[in-house]
Parts: sequence; structure tokens; C-alpha cells
Amino acid sequence: MPGWRPLPAAAVTAVLLLWVFSCGHGEASTDFANMTALQKHVEFFDRDKDGIITPSEMFEGYVAIGCDAEFARATVASVSAGVGPITSPVDAPLPHFSIYVEYIHKAMHGSDTGAYDAKGRFVPEKFEEIFTKHAKVRPDALTSMEIEEMILANRDPLDPQSWAAPEKEWGLIYKLASDTEGFLHKDSARGIYDGSVFYKLEEQRTSSRSDM
Repeated sequence: MPGWRPLPAAAVTAVLLLWVFSCGHGEASTDFANMTALQKHVEFFDRDKDGIITPSEMFEGYVAIGCDAEFARATVASVSAGVGPITSPVDAPLPHFSIYVEYIHKAMHGSDTGAYDAKGRFVPEKFEEIFTKHAKVRPDALTSMEIEEMILANRDPLDPQSWAAPEKEWGLIYKLASDTEGFLHKDSARGIYDGSVFYKLEEQRTSSRSDM
């Protein structure tokens, strides 16, 4: 998911956990054929494809890609509380915990790779820089240490509040999508930016369960 700044208010989280399993929300219109890369990045979590990601849909999405329920609940609470109000239009029903795909660019954070522009469009040159600058063991994959190096290199010293988001985002993807030798391959990293890696992870998890 895009960057967010955790809100410490326990009351907000408590209310959100009650809201997670509710299904009521407003309506949104999204031109799926012309979505930006960032909109595609989060679209996987819009399980009914109506342009609005409710907390319950986000929870379902995290579990679908292989996260345990406890982690999913905690992440949903934090992400929805941080991103929901930023992306919700003024006429959206309260509480503003649902994420509106159309406005996801408003939740972009600093200290990132620059592979999204200000509107959430993919910037191929910046994506390639990830590997030309940091992929030293293999040109087409990243180790955990290389990812950490990349994250540290992209930190904005004037915006320390943005430091945590890349750590959590890349840490989760590395945990779920790296291979048995500890490499996050370039195609998997590319899939982060358009959301396709989430569909692959869900398919792999579904396939492995059906083989049991």
C-alpha cells in the first residue's frame, strides 16, 4: 500500500476495528481502463472493484497475499486511519476509513524511489535506477541488504516522518515475494508498482492450499 503516517490515537483504532467488518460505504466512479500505476498498485485491495477500498476489503486482501490475520488487522487499522481521511472526498460518509482509489495520489509519501510521479504515474527511468544503483550481487534482483541500502539512500533528511513507510512496504514485499535464495526479482519489484505482484501472490497461495 502507499505511504501513510501512523496515528497513535487508540480510540481511532478501536472504532476502526469495529468498522472493519462493516460493509456500508458511498459510491465512487473509477475509469479502470485509464488508471495510473499507483491506482493499479492499490486496486487489488478493492475486492468488489467499485473504486472504494473498505477496511474489510483491505483485510481480505492482506490475508489473500499471505499475511496472518493479526498482522492484517493491525495494518488495516493503521493504513485506513492514515490514508482514508486523505483520500476521502468531502461528501464521503463517516468515518473516513475507506480509501478512494481515484484520490490515492494524495497519500503519497516522501523518501521513496521516485518511480511514481506526483500524479501516481509510473516513471520507468527511476525504476531502472533502483537496480543500476543498488543491485550489486545480481543485476536483475535485490537482496535484503540491497533493499535496505536503497531505502536509506532515498531517505529525505528533512522529512523523517516519511522514513517508516518504505521500510514497511518493501519489508513486506520482500518477505512475501523473494525467492528461496533471498532475492527479490526485478519482475516482482516491477509488479509492486502496478499491483500485479499481489495477484500473483494470491494465486500462489490459492494454488498451494489446493495442493494440500
